[in-house]
Amino acid sequence: MFRLKEKMKKYFILILLALILNSCVGSSSIGVFGSGVSVAYDPRTVGMQIDDSIMQKNLKGRLALTEKKYLLAIDVKVLDGHIFLSGKVTEPEEKLKITKLAWETKGARSVKSAITIKGETNFKSTARDVLITSQLRTALIFDKIIKATNYNIDTINGKTYIFGIAMTSEEKKKVIKEANEVYGVKKVIPSIILVDDLSRKKN
Repeated sequence: MFRLKEKMKKYFILILLALILNSCVGSSSIGVFGSGVSVAYDPRTVGMQIDDSIMQKNLKGRLALTEKKYLLAIDVKVLDGHIFLSGKVTEPEEKLKITKLAWETKGARSVKSAITIKGETNFKSTARDVLITSQLRTALIFDKIIKATNYNIDTINGKTYIFGIAMTSEEKKKVIKEANEVYGVKKVIPSIILVDDLSRKKN
């Protein structure tokens, strides 16, 4: 019993430190993605940013009308019409329903889901996931080639999802390489778009 309490205390401290670190690195830059993404580094046109913001609000509103709990339980990010979902739900059917709603959003070009079912994760794995995300975020910040503020990171059960914009193919490769080098990462699932591939970049 004593050992269990010590382990719980250890993981609680790890999560607390990780959350503090995340809040420190993200508080100075707020953009379309929310905390952690700087408008100054966003290569999208103003029109693209507005379109993505409308899509994001539209989907969030429809999710809230479907189930009020989704407003807080599900996180939605939209980039150039590509939708990224993360969060936790109680039943597998809910995950399918949310994904369907995302695909039905006007202007949706693709949908990537990192939504998990409650019960699939435990306190220990959650602590590790938070730590992995914090370590990767820190690595990106200290890498001069990478504009860290252009990326959103989620880690679930050791799988790290990266969503964002890369200025060059070299930067994209570097981000994926950094993620694979973080201890504890089982798989890296990138959804990284190159600036040159943005659909309305030249408009």
